Amino acid sequence: MPGAATRVLLATSIGHVLPTVARTAAALDLDVSSSPHLVDVLDPRGGRGIDRLFQRLARELTAAELEAVRVATDPPTDGTARTARLLTAPSLAVELARRGVTVEVGVLAEAEFWSAYQPIVRLSDRSVVAHEALLRGLVDGREVGGGDLFFVAESAGWLARLDRIGRESAIEGALSWIGDHDLFINFNPTSIYRAQVCLASTEQAAHASGLAPHQFVFEVVESHAIADRGHLVTVLEHYRSLGWRVALDDVGSGYSSLSLLAAVRPEVVKLDKGLVQGLPDEGARTVLKAVTDLAHQLGAVVVAEGIETEQLAEEVATLGADLGQGWLFGRPVRPARPVERQDGGFQAVGVTRSR
Repeated sequence: MPGAATRVLLATSIGHVLPTVARTAAALDLDVSSSPHLVDVLDPRGGRGIDRLFQRLARELTAAELEAVRVATDPPTDGTARTARLLTAPSLAVELARRGVTVEVGVLAEAEFWSAYQPIVRLSDRSVVAHEALLRGLVDGREVGGGDLFFVAESAGWLARLDRIGRESAIEGALSWIGDHDLFINFNPTSIYRAQVCLASTEQAAHASGLAPHQFVFEVVESHAIADRGHLVTVLEHYRSLGWRVALDDVGSGYSSLSLLAAVRPEVVKLDKGLVQGLPDEGARTVLKAVTDLAHQLGAVVVAEGIETEQLAEEVATLGADLGQGWLFGRPVRPARPVERQDGGFQAVGVTRSR
């Protein structure tokens, strides 16, 4: 990928395009000078502004307009040499492709991220014992859920970066109020290539948090676990070597649940929400009872997700579930005071509240 540029020339004979380029650059606090058919943009702060400009233009201009603009990064100052550079310069579409910039990447690069937290309660007395962190983002002024964010990130090739942002945002946002409760953090094993390297910043955030290692519960959904079981086990072994615990989510939704439980041996098993909400159907009850019994035999704690009524809470407790999660006990909420940090183009927003 090309390095960060501090200056860029954009040229086109299409009259309406360059004013759009100039306005976009000025909105990013870049130095802009214009002449007929040419915009000269300088980043006085060293290059990141040019990257942001490209990300914005990927969204502002149509595919045809991107093809019609020629772009020369860090051009020579000599007039003749500069003209020669422009004559052989690639289109903006080609430059964006070289940099891996797509509309989706541009959206993610400018989004704000934070974690919302949903309580997990002990079914026997309804006391809160844990919280699951759920990533949220503000994209073009609207709130977007984690599922949509990760779908876009995967298609744009930024899954590993967003997954890391989600893990670290979960930790930072819980620091001032989580106390001795457990913190459940989602992760996708395909975003982790080598655990010792890819999880280094997450380890640092966890260590700096002051929370006890056993309070961290990293959870993976069953469908992701099935994709490469050997790789998953390697990642989970690394988690456990740090004193963290492991949860298997959406258990019961796939045909391989029981064998997967035996292979992964998670400390926490989260029952699939669809099956829980299928109660009191006899088929759902049979599957959930079998999963719950095996989980307990393996020494795992069982969490029933998707509990929205007292009847469901009673049903899953009868089947042996230890903990419950769902709208009956509380919806995901964003604690009140945002604390922002900049992280390589992402704005990850940690959040805090008093207990």
